[in-house]
Amino acid sequence: MSSSAPLARVDGNPVRVLVVDDENNLTELLSMALRYEKWDVKSAGTGSQAVRVAKEFKPDAVVLDMMLPDFDGLEVLRRLRDENPTVPVLFLTARDAVEDRVAGLTAGGDDYVTKPFSLEEVVARVRALLRRTVLLQEESDSVLVVGDLTLDEDSHEVTRGGDEIALTATEFELLRYLMRNPRRVLSKAQILDRVWHYDFGGQANVVELYISYLRKKIDAGRTPMIHTMRGAGYVLKPAA
Repeated sequence: MSSSAPLARVDGNPVRVLVVDDENNLTELLSMALRYEKWDVKSAGTGSQAVRVAKEFKPDAVVLDMMLPDFDGLEVLRRLRDENPTVPVLFLTARDAVEDRVAGLTAGGDDYVTKPFSLEEVVARVRALLRRTVLLQEESDSVLVVGDLTLDEDSHEVTRGGDEIALTATEFELLRYLMRNPRRVLSKAQILDRVWHYDFGGQANVVELYISYLRKKIDAGRTPMIHTMRGAGYVLKPAA
């Protein structure tokens, strides 16, 4: 399925992935594909079961169907984030349910795939989410500083002017990339390649969406640091 080296938690144990879908055959296939990566996988068929399993299992990533028999994926996401505010979530949505995809990302989901999908695609996207969180602590112990904005790569704490800012896993990785390249204009293609780790099928609007999320959290009520360079991309600069 994957020729890449197995991902592992910082303590050396296998990463943990929770699969939530009420279609048993699909759940089994997904679980098998994820276990092939040498990951620890558990599954759930309802939202309430997913919340119970997550409390004990403490997954590093969640693959979550939008449509479940008891309550929808957005409610599951809300309850999961109550327990673990940064756990990355990959939504499974119907091909024609555009509003589900928008709602999932707006609610704080990190990515989505549409049914029907290939198992390889799901594994690749979960792997990309895990790279941002599980392995991030191994990459650096530095604190990034741009102007009055700071980002701690170990604790995942972000502050601006001393005020703490809560970010999702994807928002954190996007800001991290911008802060590692201050005053440098980054194109949407560069951001997609670095933050999402795969070809997003030309849907560069996901970059615009997450830039808007960051602006609301980083720049709201303050002198803007994130700037759009029309036709070129985005740049992060210290506030003037």
